[in-house]
Amino acid sequence: MITRRGAILSALAAGLARGQSGMEKLLSLYDFETEAHTKISHGAWERISGGAADELTLKWNREAYDQLRLKPRVLVDVSHVDTRVNLLGAELPFPILCAPTGGQGLIQPDGDLAAARGAAAAHATYVISSSASMKVEDVARGAGGPVWFQLYVQKDRGFTREMVRRAEDAGCRALCVTVDSPTFGLRNREERAKGELPERQLPNLRGKDYLDPTLTWKDIDWLQGIARRPVLLKGILNPDDAAIAVKSGVAGIIVSNHGARNLDTVPATLEALPHVVESVAGRLPVIVDGGIRRGTDVIKAIAFGAAAVQIGRPYLWGLGVAGSAGVTRVVDILRRELELSMALMGRPTIESIDRSALWL
Repeated sequence: MITRRGAILSALAAGLARGQSGMEKLLSLYDFETEAHTKISHGAWERISGGAADELTLKWNREAYDQLRLKPRVLVDVSHVDTRVNLLGAELPFPILCAPTGGQGLIQPDGDLAAARGAAAAHATYVISSSASMKVEDVARGAGGPVWFQLYVQKDRGFTREMVRRAEDAGCRALCVTVDSPTFGLRNREERAKGELPERQLPNLRGKDYLDPTLTWKDIDWLQGIARRPVLLKGILNPDDAAIAVKSGVAGIIVSNHGARNLDTVPATLEALPHVVESVAGRLPVIVDGGIRRGTDVIKAIAFGAAAVQIGRPYLWGLGVAGSAGVTRVVDILRRELELSMALMGRPTIESIDRSALWL
């Protein structure tokens, strides 16, 4: 006897199989966006696509990359392009990570695990979200590749300590602490579609009101005191905060405006990036997310001083189109574009990419 759930999962599997068979026609991340829009439910689409308020920062995140021009060199031997980077003591084959994103269970039932496996197949580090639809242990141990964990320091510090231990014991190699969310942003588009979505399961969080407006630098000190893995701060835009972060002894900074989902009219992350990098002055690695859609975008971020970039929405599009295989394909496309763009730029290594690669 076929249950309703079994029928739904069978239909989903058939749909994903059809998506995989047609993926060779999807040549860019924008192609995946277009295709995913036809496959992901309207409510889920509004949740993963929407920004805060009037979505100006959401627009600026992308426009900042479009408006920055490259400055290529010619007659450089680019017969071998090397995209390897060292980050937090580990060698990555390329400087592209999969950012933490919540609500993947709205795209497919095992969305978080499927995404992690897809990232692993593409040799990309995957950052598990605190607001994942699955337990961190299930995602980390089933991923098949390197994973980090994004952490919300919750009001219950005992529960937070337990969450840190769970993530570390499951194999997460770093903790990315979100510091830009004392409260939720004004997400009008998501709110309008809220009635279309089922109640979200949040097995890694305690209650629905899990953000802590009392969080300060002393809590970062406390967290570093209990953590056995490198601690990075996610959500830094202001160079003054970056300077404090250096003094606090954290392992890294992620320049992020929360996918433009929190406070509207803050600058694009690419605009904030060079100011943060200048403040840090090489004392710790800086990662950036927000708006990255092309290999040329990765070059621009690295030229401004980023050690690596993170993508979020693009791999969710891949997940919606073809599950794990779609995520792998999205990362592979971006990696290939990076390699091609480096050759055309006359920059055969990541180390050779600096501000002289930009037409400033």
